[in-house]
Amino acid sequence: MQELLADPPFFGGPGQGTRQIVELFVAFGLTALIGLEREIQGKSAGLRTQTIVGTAAALILLVSKYGFQDVLQPDLVVVDPSRVAAQIVSGIGFLGAGIIIFRRGSVHGLTTAAAVWESAAIGMAAGSGLLLLACTVTAMHFMIVLGFMPFARRLAARLSGSIQVHITYEDGRGVLRNILEACRRRNWQLTELAADPPGEPLGAPAGHVGVQLTLSGTGILKAPMLLADIDGVSGVRQLDEDPD
Repeated sequence: MQELLADPPFFGGPGQGTRQIVELFVAFGLTALIGLEREIQGKSAGLRTQTIVGTAAALILLVSKYGFQDVLQPDLVVVDPSRVAAQIVSGIGFLGAGIIIFRRGSVHGLTTAAAVWESAAIGMAAGSGLLLLACTVTAMHFMIVLGFMPFARRLAARLSGSIQVHITYEDGRGVLRNILEACRRRNWQLTELAADPPGEPLGAPAGHVGVQLTLSGTGILKAPMLLADIDGVSGVRQLDEDPD
C-alpha cells in the first residue's frame, strides 16, 4: 500500500527512459526533414510548424501510453492507452482547416495541410515505437512531393487536361487578344475567363491588369511558359498547383 502511495521519481520513471527520448528525437528529426522541404518550397507551414506538430504528437502519444502509470491498480483503475492519442487526429484536423483557403475559385493549401497531418502521423508512429514505419513514411513523402509532379507533367504533356492560370498584363495594348490567339493556334479551349476587380492584382506595375483563364487541351501544362513569352505579359501563375 505504501508503494502505491509513494510519489514517482521526477526523472527516470516509467515512460521517461532512453527509449522514449530516442522516439522523441526520431519524431523531431523526421518531421524536421519534411518541414525543411516545405520551407524550401515556400509553403505556409514550414520547418517550425511541421517539427512542432510531429514532436508534440509523439509526446502526446507517450503521455497516453505512460502518463497514468501512477494511478493504475489491478482490477480497480484500468485506462485505455489510446484515449488521449486518438484526439491528435481530430486536433490536427482543425489545424489543417486553418491552412486551407479558397480564393478566386481555387482551393489553396491542401498539400500543406496534408503534410501537417502526415507529420502528426509520423510523430505518433515514432512515439509508439514504430520507428521503421515512421522512417518509411518520411521517405514516401519525398517520393510524393519530388517524384510525382515531374511524372504528372510528362503524362499531362501527352494527354488532354485542364488548368487555371492567372495572367498579369499591360492594359491597352491588345495583349489579351494576343493571349487568346495564342491559345487558339494551339487548339486550347477557353472554358472560363474572369477579370480581376479594380485594384488587383496587388503589387502589379502601374497600368497592368489581371485575368483568370481556365484552359483545356493537349499539352496544356506548357501554357504558363508559352503565355509568359507574349509581349506585354508581366506574370503568369498556375492556380491549381497548391501555392500555399
